[in-house]
Amino acid sequence: MGYGPRFLAAASSRTSPPSQRIDLRRLIFAALAFAVFAVAPARAQLTIEIVGGAGTTVPIAIVPFENEATWPLGISGIVAADLQRSGLFRQVSEAGIAPRPSRAEDVKFGDFRARGADAVVVGSMRPLGEARVEVRFALLDAVKQTQLAAMTYVVAPPQFRATAHKIADVIYEKLTGDAGVFSTRIAYITKQGARFELIVADADGGNPQAIVGSNEPLLSPAWSPDGSRIAYVSLENRKPVIYVQAMATGQRQVLANFRGSNSAPAWSPDGRRLAVTLTKDGGSQIFLINADGTGVQRLLTSSGIDTEASFTPDGKALLFSSDRGGTPQIYRLTIASGAVERMTFEGSHNVSPRATPDGKGFVFVRREGGRFIVAIQDYATRQVQLLTPGPLDESPSIAPNSKLIIYAAQQGPHGILAGVSSDGRVKQRLVSPAADVREPAWGPLPR
Repeated sequence: MGYGPRFLAAASSRTSPPSQRIDLRRLIFAALAFAVFAVAPARAQLTIEIVGGAGTTVPIAIVPFENEATWPLGISGIVAADLQRSGLFRQVSEAGIAPRPSRAEDVKFGDFRARGADAVVVGSMRPLGEARVEVRFALLDAVKQTQLAAMTYVVAPPQFRATAHKIADVIYEKLTGDAGVFSTRIAYITKQGARFELIVADADGGNPQAIVGSNEPLLSPAWSPDGSRIAYVSLENRKPVIYVQAMATGQRQVLANFRGSNSAPAWSPDGRRLAVTLTKDGGSQIFLINADGTGVQRLLTSSGIDTEASFTPDGKALLFSSDRGGTPQIYRLTIASGAVERMTFEGSHNVSPRATPDGKGFVFVRREGGRFIVAIQDYATRQVQLLTPGPLDESPSIAPNSKLIIYAAQQGPHGILAGVSSDGRVKQRLVSPAADVREPAWGPLPR
């Protein structure tokens, strides 16, 4: 929580105490914003639509796996959909090629090169008994006529979707050099009537599950580095309290319930501590707290509002938003020394920083000509690139391979999630039928 576009009026108001101008007022406005959300099933699956692709795409033929029609859910279709949604691949039809190859040695490269394919994926699914299935696949370079990868998985049918995502990750990494993120998960907030829910789903929007619900607002989900826990803010006790919830058991504990506002949780890379924004001492300031709620340590002392902390990948520094210089800008705190450095200088409103996992820069929200836009800044050059069109884009969260950013956007009267690549070329919309979603958080790579 902090200086998002829906809460500009709250941030600019000077009639409330400093401790309320950002965090508490934002919570009030958040509840009002959710109140106009359309009523719809909270667990409706997100549909990802590609609205802009990369300038160059890899033409790839994904041959339906042998025997996969035996099961209601196959593998090859999910793999193809994953790769297509990345915006970096173009599907080449294999229709008419006979017989369809299922093994690397069966592939006749000329057939696929004639259709313009640079890569070919083949595979098979074979029942083993006791509800187990052997899934094999091979990835081939049709230009060099070589095998790039081949793997075998033994899984139960409920694991087909996860297995398909793993295969897509392997293909993506072999052909792009970057880690695939199809096996990751995302979290987001929905509202149904008077009830809020924190939803966790696969990165493609599939398999949505509600992990917590409340008749009061839920905000700011944040994944632990190992993906086993989620921190979030709940107003179920009529004040903002930070909780940490275990994914496996659903058990949760109070992380911060101090006087005033407890908000904006962000995990350290080692998962041992979180940065949080508290107003318990008066004013909105950033603290460190152990993951079990002990060891509260104040990091900053200023007359301004400091909030929205985000750890750098090495855990040695925090990026945060502050109006200590007169306008909301982004700063970096070196934890060991306490040194603070201003990071943004262009524009009068730069907030919500999130460090990219590759350590090269950070993503943030900039107000530009009345529009709120997601932008990215490079550490080395200080160069800023605007990535999204606005007008109300906020809450950016970065994929663990640093290649895609998910954020909250507005489509007509409804809130949706959207995605954009870190170079601005690939654009997506994640739409839930007749429902609104907010506050996205991208989970870590599975371990």
